[in-house]
Amino acid sequence: MLLNKSSFGSLVTLRVWARYKSKVVKSAEEALEGVEGNITLLSGGFGLSGVPDTIINAMKGKTHLNNITAVSNNAGLDGRGLSQLLVTGQITKMISSYIGGNRTFEKMYLTGQIDLELTPQGNLAERVRAGAAGIPAFYTPTGVGTWLQEGKLPVRYNEAGDQVLKTSIPREVREFNGKKYLLEPAIFGDVAIIKAYKVDTLGNCWFRGSSRNFNSAFGRNAKLTIVEAENIVEPGAIAPEDVHLPAVYVNRIVQSVTPKDIEIFKFSEDNNDTASVSEQSEADVKREKIVRRAAQEFKDGDIANLGIGMPTLIPNFISHEIDVTLQSENGILGLGPYPKRGEEDADLINAGKETVTLKPGASLFGSEESFAMIRGGKIDLTILGGLQVSDKGDLANWGLPGRVKGMGGAMDLVSNPKSTRVVVIMEHVDKKGRSKILKECKFPLTGQRCVSRIITDLAVFDIIDEKLILIEFDPSTTLEEITNKTEAEFIVSPNLKPITI
Repeated sequence: MLLNKSSFGSLVTLRVWARYKSKVVKSAEEALEGVEGNITLLSGGFGLSGVPDTIINAMKGKTHLNNITAVSNNAGLDGRGLSQLLVTGQITKMISSYIGGNRTFEKMYLTGQIDLELTPQGNLAERVRAGAAGIPAFYTPTGVGTWLQEGKLPVRYNEAGDQVLKTSIPREVREFNGKKYLLEPAIFGDVAIIKAYKVDTLGNCWFRGSSRNFNSAFGRNAKLTIVEAENIVEPGAIAPEDVHLPAVYVNRIVQSVTPKDIEIFKFSEDNNDTASVSEQSEADVKREKIVRRAAQEFKDGDIANLGIGMPTLIPNFISHEIDVTLQSENGILGLGPYPKRGEEDADLINAGKETVTLKPGASLFGSEESFAMIRGGKIDLTILGGLQVSDKGDLANWGLPGRVKGMGGAMDLVSNPKSTRVVVIMEHVDKKGRSKILKECKFPLTGQRCVSRIITDLAVFDIIDEKLILIEFDPSTTLEEITNKTEAEFIVSPNLKPITI
């Protein structure tokens, strides 16, 4: 049979494709063939976004897959994600930044059933990225002056949870250009399990929305990378410029058969359901005062990162006369408002695991790049919650005796205070009436000398040259009350004025 030019071109294309072997396997069980225990397992995802549940479900209960050191930002929720492998005892050590609301994870850690190597979220991403690039260690400003540097992070408790049996390894400290840095070791994975929205049969991956998070860096690192794909397509269906993870890093591909889920639903309509002042609790009134005052911290053109909890309420009160770009450390620059009910997207969540939208001009990236922006000083302002702040600007906001949740990205967010202005919002006293503004923080530090402003329900303080200065007061309080409820000594600004919201 004679071939015309068109037929000849098609035949050549088919022959070229034939040289490439498909990496698609029939099932998660087949994808895990040859994988044994005693491995370092990198598991992508953030909250419930981008979690390779189909593969994890296939691992559950496999007795030969035991003694696993699992590297993941967190362990998902009870009954979901890696939490299942904690329950079965297959995971014996976690390397994570955050326990979160996973009660199984927390209980096992606090009763000595597993080791936990708590790692700041940015360090976690960079340690894996460095390992993927063949770099054994790197210096970072994150964690200077904290338990991370001192080697005091609890790794393992006794069964009663009242004694620390093992602590973290102290970090080497070195000074560059007058600033201290810690030496962080890279992480090298044996097996990586990740999830992607679209994967071609060669292994090229495209991640949708904020689901790139840790998946991109983890997929580049391990000796064996297994991708769980929502959509498997033929080569060429993903444009070369849209490939987020090149095929060279991928070994096996399996079809995802697990539906996506959302951890926290937040809707724009909810912001309109504010109760009247008479219906609000005293705590709600305090929080709203703090948040409204914090909304005044933004300048037109600011790029800002907001911590979880109270800070996420601030965008509701930012003036419409200024333009602010919000960054989320799980990989979003240009956060929009919460979605309308029914328009939520499991692939668009913020660092608090809440549903969000994107503003026009937004961009998406992996967690490793997100924290590079933060450490590199590209963020103008960060607003965080606090448990304690010292009069010199030390911050403690991630742990207290008997209740360690993990530092998440907070240590990274305050690691470059000369470039990123750090504002802390919190109630002036704790539930027992004790001051939260102290001479020295009693809880483990998030960062040293990093806070520039404190906003509470009673007052606003600036910290300048390690001196605490009262600059604003709530009209409903007195200087005497502020003094009585502030352990640290402070200076009253000659320009002291009432807070206006």
